[in-house]
Amino acid sequence: MPSFTSAEVQNLKASYEKAGQGHVFTYFDSLSESEQKAFFEQLQKIDPARVQKLRDLALNPPKEEGQAVVEPLPESANASIIDSKPEDIQRWYDLGLELIGKGEVAVVLLAGGQGTRLGSKAPKGCFDIKLPSHKSLFQIQAERILKIQELAAKKAADPSKAVIPWFIMTSGPTRGPTEKFFKKEKLDELSEEENASRAKGVPYFGLDPKNVTIFEQGVLPCITNDGKFMLASKGKLAVAPDGNGGLYKALQDEGVLEKMRPNIKHIHAYCVDNCLAKVADPVFIGFAAENKVKIATKVVRKRDAKESVGLILQKNGKPDVVEYSEIDDATRQATDPKHPDLLKFRAANIVNHYYSFAYLDGMGDAVNSLPPHVAKKKIPFFDTEKGEPVNPSSPNGIKLEQFVFDNFKWLDLKEFACFEVKREEEFSPLKNADPAQKADGSFEKQPEDSPTTSRRHIKEQGLRWVEAVGATVKNGDADKGLEISPLTSYGGEGLEGFKGQTIDKLSI
Repeated sequence: MPSFTSAEVQNLKASYEKAGQGHVFTYFDSLSESEQKAFFEQLQKIDPARVQKLRDLALNPPKEEGQAVVEPLPESANASIIDSKPEDIQRWYDLGLELIGKGEVAVVLLAGGQGTRLGSKAPKGCFDIKLPSHKSLFQIQAERILKIQELAAKKAADPSKAVIPWFIMTSGPTRGPTEKFFKKEKLDELSEEENASRAKGVPYFGLDPKNVTIFEQGVLPCITNDGKFMLASKGKLAVAPDGNGGLYKALQDEGVLEKMRPNIKHIHAYCVDNCLAKVADPVFIGFAAENKVKIATKVVRKRDAKESVGLILQKNGKPDVVEYSEIDDATRQATDPKHPDLLKFRAANIVNHYYSFAYLDGMGDAVNSLPPHVAKKKIPFFDTEKGEPVNPSSPNGIKLEQFVFDNFKWLDLKEFACFEVKREEEFSPLKNADPAQKADGSFEKQPEDSPTTSRRHIKEQGLRWVEAVGATVKNGDADKGLEISPLTSYGGEGLEGFKGQTIDKLSI
């Protein structure tokens, strides 16, 4: 028996026809019962009227009156780990640790991407950057949660409350493999060596499974240039993930806010591809909580005026992110009047955010107003007029995606804060495969945001931490560094026992 009635099909069809998308039902009656069920369930999850509204908003964005005025965020909305007083940093750390100890902090991980550009078919979080331990990005981040829970429990009135729920947002292609990887099941997308390495570990990397929630971001239909939803086959819409800005709707639709509601007051969200991310960073959480902001964001200083990154600033008196391409050369190169050796606009966006639970819980229907961005793409589709699949040679449609920072401009400056951190301590994105190697093993060009740079940055950090306590490293490491397990130290603490020692291990 089908899991839907003919009346339900007619009602759904009517909603698509009302939005001018009735053609998606062209082949519905010719499908098998199982195909109809799958197609019905897919179509049910999409609101065609909402998608039409998003498309119209993307193609006809509201015009800003007059010339946009951009300025750095005011000092009242800024703090820097580089320039802050030690007592301020300690106060924020203590407050953040206290909130974790009360069970009021949750972490949201944006993990929808695959490792395609890295030469892997698996979710990017499964990737092994070839540390001595061969830990995946997921394992490194899970162990940071374990360690900061341990540190918070030592100071908590009730240590049993020092638990950080981890909510992992995947996409359609990555949800199943991510769930299997956490359970320590074999993945077809990984090599035998990678599966063997994972098999040596423990399920959920030692976290309590009930504190790990894997959920899925939404999708939006691919749309032809004249506004029609595209079919991938007779019984399937062509869809694409709705971008990292789909987080806000997914938190509602997937029941995440409901899970958080009893205890959570503070949320840290970050991207899976940053191997240096300080997961549930108590300093950042304490800073944002003390300032009672709705959203805070971490930034790093731009390397130079030419670095192609989005910038956190104020635009027409509101917090905003402006892309590199939207800024002219004079603005890029302008220097800070108070610090002439620094760029005026230097706060580089690293997609690492704090949210108050009250803010996320109160977004309501605003999640549907996040302005979408258009990407023109070559999209394979099933042509309902010719009755055959088509693989286009040039862009034939658009994909819509939302960005996680596009709601910043909805806030007043007093509701938003920016926290500058050291790039070498907290930001090393994994975006590209390593370059080709020469016969001698050296690279043909400098690696950039690759497995090699990620691995080196973790080892360089470890070396700095032990040298700071008076240790020496002589381990013959190819990268001249040291891997420190997050279970050994979260942020450089607890290493005093190595003072005066010579470390000959690759990993401690």
